[in-house]
Amino acid sequence: MDLSNENIIHVNKNGVQYIQFRKLLEYSDIIRHAYSLGTDVNFRTAKVNKQQLSRNEYELAINSYKNLCNAIGSNYINTVKTNQNHTDTIKVANKKIKEDEPDFNLVEYSETDGIVTNKKSLILSTTNADCILLLLFDPIKKVIANVHSGWRGTLQRISIKAIEKMEKEYNCNPKDIICCICPSIRKCHFEVEKEVKDMFEEEFKSIVEKNDIITETISSKKWTIDTVLINQIILEEKGLKKENIIDSKICSVCNSNLVHSYRVEKEGYGLETAIIELK
Repeated sequence: MDLSNENIIHVNKNGVQYIQFRKLLEYSDIIRHAYSLGTDVNFRTAKVNKQQLSRNEYELAINSYKNLCNAIGSNYINTVKTNQNHTDTIKVANKKIKEDEPDFNLVEYSETDGIVTNKKSLILSTTNADCILLLLFDPIKKVIANVHSGWRGTLQRISIKAIEKMEKEYNCNPKDIICCICPSIRKCHFEVEKEVKDMFEEEFKSIVEKNDIITETISSKKWTIDTVLINQIILEEKGLKKENIIDSKICSVCNSNLVHSYRVEKEGYGLETAIIELK
């Protein structure tokens, strides 16, 4: 199954599958990037409950990172990974902390759902299994960011806070920033209870009133929400050009044979990763 469309290409390189954004490939002399594919890979480096992974589980994560990074010409040792907890915290990565292994599970990136840098040879990594991941790139200032925006992060407008971090730390101009939206759960499957629906209506009242964001599902008495469209709209309101907000148009649930999905896999679910690096 080929997931390629007008915005992305589906690559299978010696058995390693991933997607790349056509827009970012225009800057392949400056950056490397990829979003992993396959349920035979798993980028989980720690248990959800903070317990240690088994040796086999950790080796699978290391091999998954090695193979993906090798496929795009990067060295997995240079990976800096967020320890995500559905916060709105964005941190700057100035250097590798560990010398001979990736920066996984470090307290420096605990409670962190986005990282930004202008340093070369730092591979920024986030992970997901339905949540939105955003790859941000300013080709003028040569700054990158990688952001995890689950529904809680979207409610907290973490995508906007990432742009503001780029503005504050590196004097980036939003109109220059490219934002790529990786595979994630889409409105067709993101079904929520009334409590969550009410929070979105309150936070994004004007957006909800003007756009097809929330739809009631009569049969289940729940609501579906388009969190991707919310992020697109608030990023455009922040100053990003509409043509620079690129959606993969891939639903993780609809394509759960190629993309890990919490809603499909439930307990023991695997994780995909998005990576981006300045050369």
